[in-house]
Amino acid sequence: MNLPPTINIFEKAARKAGKILTRDFGELENLQIQSKSIGDFVTNADINVEKSLLETLKYYFPNYTYVTEESGKIQGDDNIIIIDPIDGTSNFIHGIPHVGIIIAKINDNEITDGIIFNPILNEFYWSSKGMGAWCNDRRLRVSNRNKLSDCLIGTGLPFGNRVYKNYLDEIDEILKATAGIRRLGAAGIDLAYVASGKLDGWWEKNVNLWDISTGVLLVTEAGGKISNINGEKWNIKTRDTIASNSFIHNDLEEKLSLL
Repeated sequence: MNLPPTINIFEKAARKAGKILTRDFGELENLQIQSKSIGDFVTNADINVEKSLLETLKYYFPNYTYVTEESGKIQGDDNIIIIDPIDGTSNFIHGIPHVGIIIAKINDNEITDGIIFNPILNEFYWSSKGMGAWCNDRRLRVSNRNKLSDCLIGTGLPFGNRVYKNYLDEIDEILKATAGIRRLGAAGIDLAYVASGKLDGWWEKNVNLWDISTGVLLVTEAGGKISNINGEKWNIKTRDTIASNSFIHNDLEEKLSLL
């Protein structure tokens, strides 16, 4: 299948940077024992992957505005590209292969194109508005489970100073009503799994746009639904997000907004 031009360039950038990520993922094996140097190593991995991504993308889109996790904002024109060099950094550090490079394009406050590339598992997810959601050469579709009790739900768990008051109540509520919860440690991959029908729904509070940008597009283009936890329409400023196969959306929303 011929990829849209923007996705083509995103793929080029991600595959090149993916080589750095894969090499460093292998190197971490040797570092695990002397954990003192792990922090610096990961920071460098993040920075090197981002540098590589920016290099390729700026060659093709020199005038765009870039919003990145590491470098912040690089001001340009009204076209915005959002980058997360390593989604799932903690997984990366611990040698767990649930990681992804995320690149997304925003026009008029709307996500129009995006990719998530996991170079370790060689999974290349992409989506462009109106063109469906894809992984490698396979078209993605959300699941069609419509009973919450049959559904697997993904989430992110708060840690450290991100812990908020009623998160255990949320988990309790969802565990009682579903077939279980999965916590993969990378919001972008979670959403790619909802789009693929592997997870039936997902929620997370206080999540950054660069983590979920492409994922939001993947889910909607695969036939799913995205909203604010209170049921309001999702927009690029939304921090508390629910995604689902659309059949269970209202039930999920009800369980979470009661708390």
